[in-house]
Amino acid sequence: MPKAILEVCSFNIQSCLISEKAGAWRVELCDNPTEGGTTPSHGAIKRTREKLSIKLYPLVRPRAGNYYYDEDEIAIIEQDIRVCRELGCDGISIGAQLLDGRLDKDLMKRFVELAGPMGVTCNRAFDATPDMFQALEDLIEVGCERVLTSGQASGAPEAGRVLGELVKAAGERIIIMPGAGIRSSNIGRLMEESGAREYHGSVRRPTANPMTHGNPRVLDFGNVYLPDEQELASILEQMR
Repeated sequence: MPKAILEVCSFNIQSCLISEKAGAWRVELCDNPTEGGTTPSHGAIKRTREKLSIKLYPLVRPRAGNYYYDEDEIAIIEQDIRVCRELGCDGISIGAQLLDGRLDKDLMKRFVELAGPMGVTCNRAFDATPDMFQALEDLIEVGCERVLTSGQASGAPEAGRVLGELVKAAGERIIIMPGAGIRSSNIGRLMEESGAREYHGSVRRPTANPMTHGNPRVLDFGNVYLPDEQELASILEQMR
């Protein structure tokens, strides 16, 4: 067993397959990287599940922005959870807040129950709460298995000691998974400071456009992102 394991945030099936080949333990599949990620399509989840051998946790987030959801958005989320379960996913990544920033315990409990037997990671909605340690207890109470967090800093490497406090507070009750800003240059120190056993990163880079024709007046196509394979290999090497 390695010293630590890596979940790769992947924005397409190609990224998932690259991550598996490199030695990642799990992938979080999502869409819209520039908006913090949203729920991938049914087709993307289905095809990825068919081709991927490692654990697959789609992000369930119907839109960018905050994690306070209205009735229609909750109905969409619940349908997406059912789809993930029916397609054989291992778990989901999800979060929900009240207007005052606290985690919505009732809604999170509802999502966890609907997801069963899939695992549930609370996403970085956790990092927008007013009291991390209370939020941690709330997630344990509702049955989440894991928390993705940067320790409420811009990136996890800036909050190694805080993340270490969360790891100690969590004990064996829930997994703390540091994520955001993880690179090969900082993972060693972050592992030392936090003592966490799981980490999350995308190490993404935009790929070159292979098209031989393009219209220079149309610039809103966006980019295709894939993991930086050399960077990914370097991070994983330090985790072995």
